[in-house]
Amino acid sequence: MDLARDEESPLLIEATSNQVDQFGGYTGMTPLDFRLHVDKLARERNLNRDLLILGGDHLGPNRWQNEPAEEAMAKAQDQIRAYVEAGFQKIHLDTSMRCADDPGDRQLPLEDEVVAGRAAQLCRVAEDAFKRLPDSTRPPLYVIGTEVPVPGGAQEALEELEVTSAEAARQTIEVTRKEFLRADLHQAWERVIAVVVQPGVEFGHASVVDYQPEKARSLSALLNEFPGLVYEAHSTDYQPPDRLASLVRDGFAILKVGPWLTFAFREAVFALEKMEEEMLTGRRDLTASRLTETLERAMIDNPGHWEKHYGGTEWEKALARKYSYSDRCRYYWPDEEVQNALERLWFNLESAPPPLTLVSQFLPDQYRAIRAGQLSNDPKALVRHKIRQVLEIYFRACQTEL
Repeated sequence: MDLARDEESPLLIEATSNQVDQFGGYTGMTPLDFRLHVDKLARERNLNRDLLILGGDHLGPNRWQNEPAEEAMAKAQDQIRAYVEAGFQKIHLDTSMRCADDPGDRQLPLEDEVVAGRAAQLCRVAEDAFKRLPDSTRPPLYVIGTEVPVPGGAQEALEELEVTSAEAARQTIEVTRKEFLRADLHQAWERVIAVVVQPGVEFGHASVVDYQPEKARSLSALLNEFPGLVYEAHSTDYQPPDRLASLVRDGFAILKVGPWLTFAFREAVFALEKMEEEMLTGRRDLTASRLTETLERAMIDNPGHWEKHYGGTEWEKALARKYSYSDRCRYYWPDEEVQNALERLWFNLESAPPPLTLVSQFLPDQYRAIRAGQLSNDPKALVRHKIRQVLEIYFRACQTEL
């Protein structure tokens, strides 16, 4: 938000279908709760609300795919309605997953016509919900398609990925357009802005597959046939800056990032704890936060967010819990004991600010920013700066001309 405010740039923040829904999702927030939460943060950071765009990712029967299609789609309709009524403008229609009574192999994708028909069904609900909103409300913009990596990063070692073929992307666009027009959603189709495809980027626990433009040339060229459409690229975390710029130049104009930001947060607070250890040596008036120890204990006590993702020896799993690119520890920061440890860390470093020599040792980029007069030696400011460094890579990439 600080970056968007300073650059007067639009900021797109998305909630995923399993995070936020009409029942609260795993965050406990409904779409309206999420919007109010983001609005509050925007006010606190003095961000112009007009720069803020809210999106819903993978909206559809994802959460209820173990139920019969009719029931799952009914809940998906309620979900879409709740998102639109709460003011989410960018809506990813994802109906690709099989429901309990869909015929065929559950490991195989649904037929394109079924996926497109269900997407049109959900779009109709979104359009009807939009018509009931105030006249000043911006209309929904839609994203179709779903050929994406596993959410949160792949679970196996990676070397390369198969790029979506131009033929498959064309099929998705044409079949979906046909179903939208069949459902009399002509105006809504004009607001379909992007297609989700796999450009060949992904990250695993310890590896990153970088974008290779030559492998996506035919996919990129396909956009010439569909003016107004761009591609949406998921799991672009940890891509080198030049590869992100290449993605945008090749038409992958919407870049999704998530774990890289929480990874940067984790790196920063781990570095701060190292400073804290040095600062508290020989002192008895302050109690150490024991942040990493507390975080590890929370992950061991409640392994649900990582045990299906991390394998190998006990040492390898312990290393992944702290340092994995997929950053499964991000789910544990809201834990009460972890939050208490974090608060203790802030307090200690505010009470005993580290000298710049120590900042230089553990956060050298932030040290240089302090020396340049661009940053204060405050623990939270140091963390924000570390995260902003990642965001600035994306900001610069998105200035690339298509």
